[in-house]
Amino acid sequence: MHNNIQEYYGKTLSNSQDLQTNACCTDAGLPHYVKPLLAQIHDAVMARYYGCGLILPELLEGLTVLDLGCGAGRDVYVIAQLVGEQGQVIGVDMTEEQLAVARQHETYHQKKFAYAHSNVRFLQGYIERLDELELADSSIDIIVSNCVINLAPDKGAVLREAWRVLKPGGELYFSDVYSDRRIPSDLVHDPVLYGECLSGALYWNDFLQLSRKHGFTDPRLVDDRSITIDNAKLMHKTGNIRFYSATYRLFKLGDLEFSCEDHGQSVVYRGTIPYHPHAFRLDAHHYIETGKQFPVCGNTWRMLHDTRFINHFDFYGDFSQHFGIFPGCGTGIPFDAVASEKKGGCC
Repeated sequence: MHNNIQEYYGKTLSNSQDLQTNACCTDAGLPHYVKPLLAQIHDAVMARYYGCGLILPELLEGLTVLDLGCGAGRDVYVIAQLVGEQGQVIGVDMTEEQLAVARQHETYHQKKFAYAHSNVRFLQGYIERLDELELADSSIDIIVSNCVINLAPDKGAVLREAWRVLKPGGELYFSDVYSDRRIPSDLVHDPVLYGECLSGALYWNDFLQLSRKHGFTDPRLVDDRSITIDNAKLMHKTGNIRFYSATYRLFKLGDLEFSCEDHGQSVVYRGTIPYHPHAFRLDAHHYIETGKQFPVCGNTWRMLHDTRFINHFDFYGDFSQHFGIFPGCGTGIPFDAVASEKKGGCC
């Protein structure tokens, strides 16, 4: 499978126009501050972009960021501007042709950013085997990945290695392709469907279970979109399977609770995160307006308190009380108390 992917992205595709679907190529809805960053990127790097989402988490200044499946380096060079000269971005990819383009333009971008030294480096290897690249335990602040994990034959190994190299409180923030059901094995072995980021997609519920198995107890969906397959031949092969591009954030925080438990806690956002003066959007269900008391579950409290976000919020409450599960957040109480009261009796 690795050989097929290297062939597809190293030789079959020469630029993003060669893709046969829109699964791995979109720049829709870019925030205003991203466009000037993209304008700094060399055209040859831009032409080989195959991402499916935007992977620019907040507060990157001075951090060490790892890009899994960096390709020709577009996202690496965008993030290099956000971490600043004192930060570092490490790109990992297994495709020699892609990395050659990224490395060829390293000096160009260093000069373009007016940095005294390059703050990027590129490593050739497999995202399932970061240990072979001598990436140490707890050495990375943020991991990003853009439509690549679906290409990995062993996705559990990717998540396991991500947990290993992340610092406590660090984050895996990535976009990828998911399906509404498990992909049949004959489609998984179709080289075009796999290379187009479709038949390697995880069934969304399998992804959630796999994340929890490898330590990321509470995956948070940031945004999503449906994928259209504008190719009659590929549509016929995939039949009724529906595909989605989705961005998730997974925090390395031990002992998170499985559900959204209510401990009477709340936060107030100070409006101090760059480019987000009026509100901070942690995920699809947590849009926190500046200056407004916002009730949160214990996990959300920790995602803000035990991470790089701590200085941008005021925190209220602790874990000394418990009021059950937040309504609408995960499993509700299964007991039909009203029916029981009507029926009476005992067990």
